[in-house]
Amino acid sequence: MSDEAPILYEIAEEAIALITLNRPEARNAQNTALLYALNDAFDRAAQDEDVKVIILAANGPHFSAGHDLREAASMEEFFAAMADYRTVGTWAGYGDGGASPLLTREKEIFVGLCERWRNLPKPTIAAVQGACIAGGLMLAWPCDIIIAADNAMFQDNTVAMGVGGVEYFGHPWELGVRKAKELLFTADWLDAEAARQLGMVNKVVPLDALKGEALAMARRIAAKPIFALKLAKEAVNAAQDAQGRDAAMKVAFGYHQVAHAHNQLKFGYVVDPSGVSLKPAS
Repeated sequence: MSDEAPILYEIAEEAIALITLNRPEARNAQNTALLYALNDAFDRAAQDEDVKVIILAANGPHFSAGHDLREAASMEEFFAAMADYRTVGTWAGYGDGGASPLLTREKEIFVGLCERWRNLPKPTIAAVQGACIAGGLMLAWPCDIIIAADNAMFQDNTVAMGVGGVEYFGHPWELGVRKAKELLFTADWLDAEAARQLGMVNKVVPLDALKGEALAMARRIAAKPIFALKLAKEAVNAAQDAQGRDAAMKVAFGYHQVAHAHNQLKFGYVVDPSGVSLKPAS
């Protein structure tokens, strides 16, 4: 693996911060270090008074292959990785079969960070190309706007791994109830245009125009008063939460943890190993 920083940060132009996932050799799979570095970058942009819009992009052919399950191949190392960050005591009890360490970890670095990013006080734009799989959705979905390259493909394959969906369970609001069930049950791919028609993606553009279109959208947004943008974002998020999003996602997260406990008892691993490969990404 590369020794380069997993996240790159720059001011792309006036009032626009560009955050870039930078593990292309791993298809931008999310390990602990990447997620905390991403959170630090979002915080940096949110705290910069000169930044009005934040773009999340990715280096390499793919946006994100999801959680880096190779990090979880050694459960001891998996939990030890948290020692460098903010969660404490995540390893204690796991060796005795306790469910608390995994729940604590996932509540913080998956649901907790995704909710934090969704509620940032500034508009965010995800620029997605190539594969966006499972945990990759959890990077795009918290963003306010998604612009997809015409080669973008979306998938949640967690049911194949014995889990009922990713931790940040936004499927019914992103896709609608019927399509959410279909994609979860089948683990089929959703192409960029189909995602646009469902309302999950705002715009589909040629791959070579992706960055330019994200910047153009950011410029149009940045021309508006920052406080009004913040209020508009909070109002729309509040409307979604009033529909029950927050409560339903907490139930889904509980089911997710039940699935992990079930798989641990049945297979000795938190997912069904028949549904996942730990081979290095190509």
